[in-house]
Amino acid sequence: MFDFTLNIIGNDWIMIVLVALVLLLGTKRLPDATKKLARVMAQYDKTKNMVQEEIQKAKGEFNINISGPVMSERQKLETLAKTLGVNVEGKTDDDLRNLVDSKLGGSAKPDQDTKK
Repeated sequence: MFDFTLNIIGNDWIMIVLVALVLLLGTKRLPDATKKLARVMAQYDKTKNMVQEEIQKAKGEFNINISGPVMSERQKLETLAKTLGVNVEGKTDDDLRNLVDSKLGGSAKPDQDTKK
């Protein structure tokens, strides 16, 4: 069959795009378009940095680093407890849940459903 793809690599694409822009915008509007594009990119970078800073602030002092998949609920609790500086030796799952919850600032007791 026929192959109608363009086999253009490298800097050839840049030249094609520049020629197309000059043809579409003209030489008078091209500087304005590049200025607007530069402003948009600067605003994008500013917003991206602001969002990343907010994520870092929200993350706070908790630096949870998990090296691999956690298989059980106990492993999850132990990973969280160790990250928060809690000794996990000799503690039950409920003890660990309460300690982790108290370190994170939540309530220590889960809500109980009342069944009649």
